[in-house]
Amino acid sequence: MQSLRFDNSFVRSLPADPATDNRRRQVYEACYSRVLPTAVAHPKMLAYSREMAQTLGLDDDFMASREAAEVLAGNRLVAGMDPYAACYGGHQFGHWAGQLGDGRAITLGEVLTDDDQRWELQLKGAGPTPYSRTADGRAVVRSSVREFLCSEAMHHLGVPTTRALSLVGSGEKIIRDMFYDGNPRPEPGAVVCRVAPSFLRLGNFEIFTARRDLETLRQLAEYALRTHFPELGEPSPEVYVEWLAEICRRTAQMVCHWQRVGFVHGVMNTDNLSILGLTIDYGPYGWLDVYDPDWTPNTTDAEGRRYRYAYQPQIAHWNLARFAEAIHPLVGESAPLEDALASFGNTFNDAYGNMMLSKLGLESWHEGDDSLILDLQKTLTVVETDMTLFYRLLADLPTDAVDAAEVDDGSVVAPLAEAYYDIDAHSTEARRTIADWIRRYLQRVQLSGTPDTIRRQAMRRVNPKYVPRNYLAQLAIDKAEEGDGSLVDELLQVMRHPYDEQPQFETYAAKRPEWARHRAGCSMLSCSS
Repeated sequence: MQSLRFDNSFVRSLPADPATDNRRRQVYEACYSRVLPTAVAHPKMLAYSREMAQTLGLDDDFMASREAAEVLAGNRLVAGMDPYAACYGGHQFGHWAGQLGDGRAITLGEVLTDDDQRWELQLKGAGPTPYSRTADGRAVVRSSVREFLCSEAMHHLGVPTTRALSLVGSGEKIIRDMFYDGNPRPEPGAVVCRVAPSFLRLGNFEIFTARRDLETLRQLAEYALRTHFPELGEPSPEVYVEWLAEICRRTAQMVCHWQRVGFVHGVMNTDNLSILGLTIDYGPYGWLDVYDPDWTPNTTDAEGRRYRYAYQPQIAHWNLARFAEAIHPLVGESAPLEDALASFGNTFNDAYGNMMLSKLGLESWHEGDDSLILDLQKTLTVVETDMTLFYRLLADLPTDAVDAAEVDDGSVVAPLAEAYYDIDAHSTEARRTIADWIRRYLQRVQLSGTPDTIRRQAMRRVNPKYVPRNYLAQLAIDKAEEGDGSLVDELLQVMRHPYDEQPQFETYAAKRPEWARHRAGCSMLSCSS
């Protein structure tokens, strides 16, 4: 790691917290506080991403070394690192929460690769910072495995995301109350090294506008533009408007990808939305085991379901409107910002329509496709349906499967039976609804004239066979809590090729087993980590 080329532009360009003592406090007129990671007792490398390591120029020998575990747990620094925790605020569940900041995330520095890509290395669970409030700054294996696996899986699924380099066990026990129900227990600790071009989020800008600290706001905005959006030009009111529009476009594309693969973020607060349009902060996220537009994995959100699957686009737009308010002082007018915000809806609507066509293997729009897609979403809720399996099986359905008028509903639905949890327990009417939609779909495919082999290939490119299902992550967590990272490694290997058949890993494509229906970590999660 001594060979890494650090170029710490964030700390070099922006105002620092003048205080250097690591105590919880409000930090004013500063974008960050310098702080050192707190050493852990017995760091052990549980897993690492070979792709991310190679991108950074780190080989397998190093990643398997004691030095790697020490550095990526926060026990050692190497030359060029300049650790800090960032200051930001945010709207949480629709309400302004004031100062939040990196309460347990510590950035080690920014690495420039040989092709001049910039990667920020950040340790999550590295100990307390001035922004930790009443928390201990640590993270447990449970949440760390989930973040590590999902970050890399999302990358290979083609979803814009932050990445993960490593998962290191700390050899320490951390007290957590998983469901905030008065039952705390010790859990094994861990540290994840997260990697991204930047971890700047909407809340980084909100905090300074809320405090009327417009000078720091201006400095941060100028830095963000010049470092991460140089193609937009030098900062000016007009460029800030185009910046908002670009963030809206990127965010719309990101959320559309979430909808495509069945991902639910779980806690879409403004401090959890990246200005780069990357999925950030993998907390109480989940995957649709059963297609349910109203499902949220977050127990904290169980009553209001603000961050439910189908509502994610609306929440993203709401968050971006708060960002527009934050940069309003830099623009001075509301109308241009309102026009820029429209970029989100325009981009999302176009992207979503095209995404749904591609999921169905259709190359272009045809009259009636809107109702076909809308009725599909209704049909998926008639019985408990695994969305991931449904689309993969639909791709394999031959176009002439329902040509004969005498084909009964049961026979029409049978090739997709594996996607349903208990279709036999449902009514004749339910099977008729599903069969009728399948007939309409196959007639539409016949109209397109696309050969089945071409359609199947196209659908398999956008409909994954493997996703990091909630119960799979929990099985990996169970092993990792015992110090065994083998299942984490194996799932990472599977998720490197989520669109391929991989017969040797067929078991990981199965829908949720019944034992996982209500098990903690497999159905609902909390923000406790």
